[in-house]
Amino acid sequence: MLRMSNFTLQRGHVPLLISLPHDGSFIPDDIIVRMHPTARRSPDTDWHVGRLYEPLAQALGASVLKPLASRYVIDLNRPADGHALYPGQRETGLVSTIGFDGEPLYLDGCEPDSVEVQQRINEFWQPYHQALAHELARLCAEHGRAVLWEGHSIRSQVPLLFEGRLPDFNLGTATGASCGSALQAQLQTCLESQSRYSFAVNGRFKGGYITRHYGDPDAGVQAVQLELAQLNYMDEASFEYDDGKAPAVQELIGRMLQACLK
Repeated sequence: MLRMSNFTLQRGHVPLLISLPHDGSFIPDDIIVRMHPTARRSPDTDWHVGRLYEPLAQALGASVLKPLASRYVIDLNRPADGHALYPGQRETGLVSTIGFDGEPLYLDGCEPDSVEVQQRINEFWQPYHQALAHELARLCAEHGRAVLWEGHSIRSQVPLLFEGRLPDFNLGTATGASCGSALQAQLQTCLESQSRYSFAVNGRFKGGYITRHYGDPDAGVQAVQLELAQLNYMDEASFEYDDGKAPAVQELIGRMLQACLK
């Protein structure tokens, strides 16, 4: 286990890296005192994705990379230059000043300036991406290939980002650019072979910056993103993990991860 001040990396022995860039909920004191009380709990965290994925990763021998800090500190799944991932659609940014409810995160006059944004890039964004790139390089050197799995979750209804209720499982491959057609077909077959959960492939969530930037099938790196609707494994109001619901979600995710290793 590699423990740094702002991320942890558990190195595995198979060509699979699970990245959980929104798993963290920590907000440093000098930032949190400038935020609205409702934002200080970091409600837009991808709650409990580490709890879902880490037992699966351990069983498979996969690597796991996850941050300590909240996406409110900096969004690791956004490009460092801040350009939009979904042009023409509403979205939160690299260092967002609004939450998924559209409300401001910061007290009036307390928003981060450009100097602070760059400091956060240097302290949080760059180390995570350096670790990600180095681990992918290690896996490719050892195995000749690697699959990067981006594990995400979100509330099932977020009017700011999408209309209505989100499908339960949302697979994104940058519309087929970040992974090969064979792997996408295998993952889609896993979703089609069950009837419990609704799903979409390259729907509203096509894969964020990490999927799009690191996925390069011709170079041996395939990248996919899975966005989960949180109500399937937790209570969206209290953020509490649901031990009754979560195992079925884990089982399907596990089958998809096994498909990545075939």
